Amino acid sequence: MEELSGTTGHVALDLPAVEEWIRDSVEPAGEIEIEQEEPWATVLRVPLADDVAWFKACAPVQAFEAHLTADLFSRWPDRVPEVIACDEGRAWLLLADAGTSVDAFGNPPEAWMEILPRYAELQRGEVSHVEEHLAHGVPDLRLARLPAGYDELLELDLPLERPEIDRLREFQPRFAQLCVELAAAGVPESIQHDDLHCWNLYRNDDHLRVLDWGDSSVSHPFASLVVTFRFLEEITKLEPGDPWFARLRDAYLEPWGPDLRDVFRLAYRVGSFARAIAYIPVRSAVPKEELAEFDTDLTVVLRRAIAQMPG
Repeated sequence: MEELSGTTGHVALDLPAVEEWIRDSVEPAGEIEIEQEEPWATVLRVPLADDVAWFKACAPVQAFEAHLTADLFSRWPDRVPEVIACDEGRAWLLLADAGTSVDAFGNPPEAWMEILPRYAELQRGEVSHVEEHLAHGVPDLRLARLPAGYDELLELDLPLERPEIDRLREFQPRFAQLCVELAAAGVPESIQHDDLHCWNLYRNDDHLRVLDWGDSSVSHPFASLVVTFRFLEEITKLEPGDPWFARLRDAYLEPWGPDLRDVFRLAYRVGSFARAIAYIPVRSAVPKEELAEFDTDLTVVLRRAIAQMPG
């Protein structure tokens, strides 16, 4: 591991200590290599004799991910990453390999048909653990807090044209009203992955797992599909009116109970803005020289939110 010394990516690591910690749980069969470096995490590939494991060091902005992932694995071992080891204090994770992302298969809607009801069951089960998640640093994007987050969003130098920013400002009071209306519908808030797309859903043989919980928050659960539907449009090239969207919505809603389509529609609308609000702390951790690239995606998120406004 001599080549992995000092600082990797944006996360300062004591790499000899990392290797020692990894070896407490597994025996590497080769060189441990840097797989991915981002402002929010660094990932190392750990080759094993007959498999591979993955080390993840979460940056402070997403340090909660280590405990959250281990916590979810303790209750939902069949649908989240298999945690080999976790150090909450250092925000380190050692994960078993989960297979191949469904992007490699073209992001088929059939995969989402399979996982979304199981993901909804997880969310329902996690309602009773909301306070625990918040205590361990999971971001609080509950409906009562979203209007303040919207205000904070408007204080940023947003990567939009002036007329678009003006529309966002005009929508500010209406957004607060929508949050109140959604809260009145009575669906309990829970863990919300908020990055539920094809690069975070992995298949190993016939088994699907949801990975990378670092963008999660405690929020309205139905907002999860904002990201899922976006990538079905962009990657799978489904048209917005494709019947698959209704089928996936209904499959996701089935564990929650009947007659929730109108609530889902409202949650999707509110969640489109909540997705942009969730970018605020992560954006603040991005180095200035990388901000333009980061803002390219934020622009897409904001414009999709604006599209949810009334005409």
